[in-house]
Amino acid sequence: MNLHEYQARELLKVHGVPMFDGGVASTPDEATAIARRLGGTVVVKAQVHSGGRGKAGGVKLAQTPDETKEHATRILGMTIKGLVVEKVLVVPAADIVTECYVGLIMDRESQRPLFMVSPAGGVDIEEVAAKTPEQIHRLAVDPRYGLLPHQALGLALKLYQNFDQVRAAAKIMEQLYAAFMANGASLAEINPLATTPDGKVLALDAKISIDDNELDRRRDLAALRDETAEAPSEVAARKANLTFIKLDGNVGCVVNGAGLAMATMDLVKYYGGEPANFLDIGGSSNPEKVVDALKIITADPAVKVILFNIFGGITRTDDVANGIVTATRQFKVEVPIVIRLTGTNEKEAIKILEGVGMKALNDMDEAVKQAVALAKGAK
Repeated sequence: MNLHEYQARELLKVHGVPMFDGGVASTPDEATAIARRLGGTVVVKAQVHSGGRGKAGGVKLAQTPDETKEHATRILGMTIKGLVVEKVLVVPAADIVTECYVGLIMDRESQRPLFMVSPAGGVDIEEVAAKTPEQIHRLAVDPRYGLLPHQALGLALKLYQNFDQVRAAAKIMEQLYAAFMANGASLAEINPLATTPDGKVLALDAKISIDDNELDRRRDLAALRDETAEAPSEVAARKANLTFIKLDGNVGCVVNGAGLAMATMDLVKYYGGEPANFLDIGGSSNPEKVVDALKIITADPAVKVILFNIFGGITRTDDVANGIVTATRQFKVEVPIVIRLTGTNEKEAIKILEGVGMKALNDMDEAVKQAVALAKGAK
């Protein structure tokens, strides 16, 4: 679950990360009041779960409260990468001398929290990695001991030469690590970590993603979820207990099991197609899940064909077949459906499908090739 910047700032402030005061506003008048309280030049920042806010016009400097109101009026309600801006963050503008990047992710390869720091902050870390990878320094942290003081100093020395700033940055990294671990985060980053003309080191931006598995035991974090900032299809899938990720292709995939889902997407690409989604109906036998899955997929106008790839174990293929039949009776599916199923109650499933004029394949390659061909032939 991604947090808005204003939410991430609050979690970091709890652990002492130094940053400017600020406030979040849902209306231009609220933004104006915050600007008056802060005084001086402020930055008005759109709060959406998307990068590129500045390029999209979602980050503006305002010299006065009246100018803050103008910018907030323009930004609130605008759309950035398909997401409508519902809130803006208003913070003091800073005179910046240097900009660095400090980030922490849960690294699957090392199975440890991994620090990444770079003196080239202020831009996307992906851009730094692509153009100047030598400017990114990494350190995997042993969670048994946490980030040790000498390790934090070593990272900070990659960023600064002034030792007061090195000590300040090292302390911020320890605070960032504490916030990361305390909140079950999968990502936490400060970009930029800036120095000001008076030599201070402080966070000017914050980003935190919470591991979804943490939310069942952390109701306080779950309450921070903003569904208005998420894709409607992903919200619907979560409420239906489906694992769903929207992709950019046109082959809608319905699969049981994450491994089979990945293999299916790989095979779609192998045969020249592009998957429109990752959708895992899970291992239970529940026709209603199939109905929900089809509602979500058919709501995507990019989908030109639907591919079922079901390997029946705990999942009964006759339940999946019943779900497909139920869905097609409840609403009209405008695109072709290719079905591959094998395993538990396969004979019963085939009989159910044949009863409504549908066919099922047994071979996975053949099913994927048919789906890709239909998607390519669609107008």
